[in-house]
Amino acid sequence: MSLLAVKDLRCYFHTRNGVVKAVDGVSFSLEKGQTLGIVGESGSGKSVTCYSMMGLVPMPPGRIESGTALFDGTDLLSCGEQKLLKIRGKRISMIFQDPMTSLNPYMRISKQLMEPLLLHTDTNKSDALKAAITSLGEVGIPDPERRVKMFPHEFSGGMRQRVMIAMALITRPEILIADEPTTALDVTVQAEILDLIKERQHSLGMAVIFITHDLAVISRICDEVNVMYAGRIVERASAKEIFTRPLHAYTRALEKSIPALQTKGEELYTIPGLPPDPARLGPGCAFRVRNEIGEAAKCLTDRQPPFEEIRPGHWAQNCPGCLAGTDAS
Repeated sequence: MSLLAVKDLRCYFHTRNGVVKAVDGVSFSLEKGQTLGIVGESGSGKSVTCYSMMGLVPMPPGRIESGTALFDGTDLLSCGEQKLLKIRGKRISMIFQDPMTSLNPYMRISKQLMEPLLLHTDTNKSDALKAAITSLGEVGIPDPERRVKMFPHEFSGGMRQRVMIAMALITRPEILIADEPTTALDVTVQAEILDLIKERQHSLGMAVIFITHDLAVISRICDEVNVMYAGRIVERASAKEIFTRPLHAYTRALEKSIPALQTKGEELYTIPGLPPDPARLGPGCAFRVRNEIGEAAKCLTDRQPPFEEIRPGHWAQNCPGCLAGTDAS
């Protein structure tokens, strides 16, 4: 039985300009100890998918239209705020994108690290402080006894991200959701943070959902990958399969745009155009107007491409235009 099973999740935002289908029929599962990557451009629905499960989508304008997210027999989408509070922050933790805005600038690091323990366990303040110091040391922050008394602005960007990781892991969660935790960091610090998450995952035996727009990051850390576009999963497979035999034109375009894979001196490849407006999605293939790697003329225009198992363990939206040029076409 999966640790987390999400089925047909739909989260729409009802605005004056129309209904924004931010997440539109997403399904996936997560096993114990597994690292699942969710990758796609900004606005593809990656973060909203996980925010919906955690009860962090503002309602209104957001609304869960359908779906279930079963975690240890509990549906996170319908269990109610009180029950969700006992899970969120304790059994499922989250690292947010920007540590400078996620950490309270007016509170010392100690108080922010202690809060999850004081809220979710019977730990007293003295033991919670000791645990906070230990947690800082575990994520590689030197002199934790002194630095735990500091404020967020006294830390570098990389160190603030380590504090966020320490805060997320202090309750020893079963699932860690990492929402683009390395986006604002330089390459060296990024590698250190990725290695730290992997090390803590192995030592704690937890599962990780890693949200990013960077396929290069996915290749380093994930077992399985969900590629999202316009609020839907367009391809799912193991990380190895995604990188060696990608199917969907969008996945192939993302890989082609990785700078490290391009010939030195050549112009960097970029996917043409912009992601579609999720409030004005048509009935056909959402990637059709940007598809220059497959055959856009063959893309479906009258219906949404079905999400099917094209190869054993390798799923993709079965759109003739997006699969063109692969052995599945």
